[in-house]
Formats: sequence, C-alpha cells, structure tokens
Amino acid sequence: MGSARFRLGAACGLAGPVAFTAAWVAGTLRQAGYSVTEEHLSGLAAPDARNPEIMIAGFLTLGACTFAFASALEEALGGRGRAGMGPALMRAAGIGTVAAGLLRRDRMLLHPPGGVTGQSWHNHAHDLASGVLYASLLVAPLLLARRFRGDPEWEALRAPAVATTIGSAMLLGLFWSQTMAQWGGVLQRVIATFPLGMMAALAVKLLSREPQAAGPANGRTAS
Repeated sequence: MGSARFRLGAACGLAGPVAFTAAWVAGTLRQAGYSVTEEHLSGLAAPDARNPEIMIAGFLTLGACTFAFASALEEALGGRGRAGMGPALMRAAGIGTVAAGLLRRDRMLLHPPGGVTGQSWHNHAHDLASGVLYASLLVAPLLLARRFRGDPEWEALRAPAVATTIGSAMLLGLFWSQTMAQWGGVLQRVIATFPLGMMAALAVKLLSREPQAAGPANGRTAS
C-alpha cells in the first residue's frame, strides 16, 4: 500500500464515524413522530422514513470507510501475519454495516400504530447483518488490545480498546435485556459511538505517524 493510499485509508477512520453520526442526527431531525429515546437508528433508513437516503448513505459510507481503514491499520501493525485478527474483524464489521444499510427494515417505528403483521426477508436479513456488526465491533477492540500489549508504539491505546469492549458489552446487555426499552434508542446510539470513537482514536494515531513510519511495523509479532 503506497503512502498516499495508506493515509487515505487512515483518514477513512475519521470520515466514516463523522459521516454516520451526521447521518443519524440529520435523519432524526427530518422525522415527525419519531422518538430518539425509543426508536432505533435503522428505522431512519426504512421506506416510510422521511429522506431515508440520508441514513442509507450514512451506513454505506461508514461500511466502506471501516473496510478501508481496517486495511490501513493492518498494514501499520505489520501486515496480516503480525496484526492479529482485529483488523479482519473490522473488515467484517464494514461489510455488515453496508449490508445493514442495503437490507432495510420494513418500518421506521418499532411499534407502529397499526401493529406489525409480518416482516419481510430483508428485514430479517437486516437483523442478521446487525448481529454480525455488533459481534465484530465488540470483539475487534479486545483483539487489538491483545496485539498492542508490549508494543511501545501502541501500548497507550490498549486500555481504551479494552474499555471499548467492556463498555459496549455492558450496554449491549442492557439493550438486549429490554430492562430499559424506553431508552433503547439512546442506548443504541451510545453503543454505536463507543467503537466509532475507538476507530477515530486509531485513525488519529495513524495520521500522526511520521511519513517514514506510515507503513508496516517492524519486528513485532501478534501475541
């Protein structure tokens, strides 16, 4: 990967989270009768949402940027043999994000006034893609933290990576337990922000490297 391509991939680690966050904020502001505390992000891309293309673009941009960023991170960590599985799981998260954006939910609201009479195949596929996405984003930071251990260049990001996994796991437990269903929309947005913040921190690290260091790390094997 050339220097310019490497830096473009690294910049994607900032561009993706910014684009996705801007999309759900803009999409939320465009809706009528939409509760940010209860409704999930995916509903903003549903056919009955106002301007669903905003949220679809957010999903697709984040997915493509995550995939590109993962490749740059893998190179910076020494290539596939030395980087561990963290970047690979980030690529899986990127694919899952694109799939979640294309395979849209049937309705914007989780509990529409007329009730739910059935779900389409793409609604079920969206849920499956979202599951892959959540699982990948939960485990990837932990694997990256393992890779960072004992590496002076990356050690400072080890604790934030572990905290990302722990925080995400705790919030996902609350989210799936439905004990705070009335705050499900807020929980989901915070859950999304944790790994996106970690990605942005990694991107800043890559972009701040000296030009001669903006490539594979040397002499470091994955533990």
